[in-house]
Amino acid sequence: MLRAVATKPFLPDLGILILRVFVGTLLIHHGYEKLANIENFADAFVRPLHLPFPILLSYTAAFSEVIGSWLLITGLMTRIGALAIMGTISVAIYHAIITAGFNIYLLELLGLYFAAAVAVLSIGPGRFSIDELLVRRFSPELVREKSGPVETMISDGVA
Repeated sequence: MLRAVATKPFLPDLGILILRVFVGTLLIHHGYEKLANIENFADAFVRPLHLPFPILLSYTAAFSEVIGSWLLITGLMTRIGALAIMGTISVAIYHAIITAGFNIYLLELLGLYFAAAVAVLSIGPGRFSIDELLVRRFSPELVREKSGPVETMISDGVA
């Protein structure tokens, strides 16, 4: 086990940690702003799309951003948090295109949030996450399988 931790490269895991924490920290305030004046958000963003239940959808968007951001930051149920953020940002991208066309100044930040959520969803939370701690604690055989055949043989005493 020590050999796997000491010899595995950690920079990809550090990079995904930095991505998770920065995206979560920068995005979380959007959700709190929505919660501060939910009626205003519904009037400005949900009702122009003619979606049903604008207040309910506004709360859904706000809580998706707040809870999804906290899940990204902590690395707990990270992929669920990334999926929640992707859903909310998808609707925000749709709103921006419908109301302002392909305005790069509106779309660039939304695109970066969306791409970061897709990256976290596809790559996973990395080693520096609560998810990884839970897997190591409750499913050590999964950690052994992920480490590769050579390290598995070394840890089993075969090599």
